Amino acid sequence: MADVSDLVARARGGEPRAVARLVSYVENAPVGGGERLREVMAALAPHGGRAHIVGLTGAPGVGKSTTTSALVRELRSEGRTVAVLAVDPSSPFSGGALLGDRIRMTDHATDPGVFIRSMASRGHLGGLAWSAPQALRVLDAAGFDVVLVETVGVGQSEVEIAGLADTTVVLLAPGMGDGIQAAKAGILEIGDLYVVNKADRDGATKVQRDLRGMLRLSDRPAEAWTPPVLTAVAQSGTGLAEVVGALDEHRAWLESSGTLTLRRTRRARAEVEAIAVETLRAKWSTVGTSSDLDALAEKVVTGEKDPYAAADALLAE
Repeated sequence: MADVSDLVARARGGEPRAVARLVSYVENAPVGGGERLREVMAALAPHGGRAHIVGLTGAPGVGKSTTTSALVRELRSEGRTVAVLAVDPSSPFSGGALLGDRIRMTDHATDPGVFIRSMASRGHLGGLAWSAPQALRVLDAAGFDVVLVETVGVGQSEVEIAGLADTTVVLLAPGMGDGIQAAKAGILEIGDLYVVNKADRDGATKVQRDLRGMLRLSDRPAEAWTPPVLTAVAQSGTGLAEVVGALDEHRAWLESSGTLTLRRTRRARAEVEAIAVETLRAKWSTVGTSSDLDALAEKVVTGEKDPYAAADALLAE
């Protein structure tokens, strides 16, 4: 097994195989971590914080994969290195990612400045894999300028991406009822940039106008960022330069306002909390504690204890 420090050095030197190996360590680690994953995270910790993490979300069918590919092409034309973490639905049989959407990104397969990795959601309900935050740490530390995170697209649960990205891009398309669904799905609160894709279709202007109207009615502080609503045709690349320009403007605003530090601190807090909870859950699954938990559950059923007292007793163990 490769030495972690050597693997990290090779990944930071731009070796795709080393980056892929580190992401595999992250993805294959037991929930709650493991000795190897802890070693990897410790080695990566001093090298992170430079990449602009951009999340792309939206309902299935709006063109997330096509837009991601077009964004990669636009960013590479400006000389920036790009990593793509594409979270796919899981196969109900193998648990692995269904890679059909990656076919759209084969144009970048031989580009040394692009790294693409699919990650299975494995049934996780927010459209992201449990190990996604750690995988992002790997890609950030590897020195990529921009990391694009494409979610599964799970309707009203897709708001989870907002807690993971520096900038959240919400994709919509005409003819899908997205103008009405936007408020219901909560995406008016999470989006930093809205892109109406497939803008060559009828109704794109109306979706753009409706979104702008709803955003004006939303309760945002005067000093807050005002999300732009752009149109694009990802298939042809039309409008992608404007999208990249808006991403850069938002990154600049995040840094000047101090919001970038606040978002990343909030993200790290959630990550630490999740690891702590999963570590406790892993301990509870051990043989001795599992029997204690069963005994406490029986006492709750018989009325000897209430659930809160049982939980306190379990934590005390």
